[in-house]
Amino acid sequence: QVQLVESGGGLVQPGGSLRLSCAASGFAMNYYALGWFRQAPGKEREGVLCITSMGGVTYYADSVKGRFTISRDNAKKTVYLQMNSLKPEDTGVYYCATKYSGIFGSRCPGGADYDYWGQGTQVTVSS
Repeated sequence: QVQLVESGGGLVQPGGSLRLSCAASGFAMNYYALGWFRQAPGKEREGVLCITSMGGVTYYADSVKGRFTISRDNAKKTVYLQMNSLKPEDTGVYYCATKYSGIFGSRCPGGADYDYWGQGTQVTVSS
């Protein structure tokens, strides 16, 4: 059974940092692309970042370039989202998602074309 469990969310002041983690189980993570998405109150879910099974990175959101990074640790079966210089507009529920791509996967899924999703973790950026 595929499971994705996000953690690390919370309340942070503008300009602060958070690192989100997504623990994967029930599948061979090294064969899958992994993505982070977010949904702000009253808005549609949007893609943030993706990392392929080969470690390539795609930014879905231009607004996070230079501030957010994604990484994966296949041995720990965890994907991370490092968020720096946080802004109030980064507030929302953050979700991780995964899609099978093969061990040599070099492309991230388009849009929200993922097979499995976590339950999300709340990030609130406010003074």
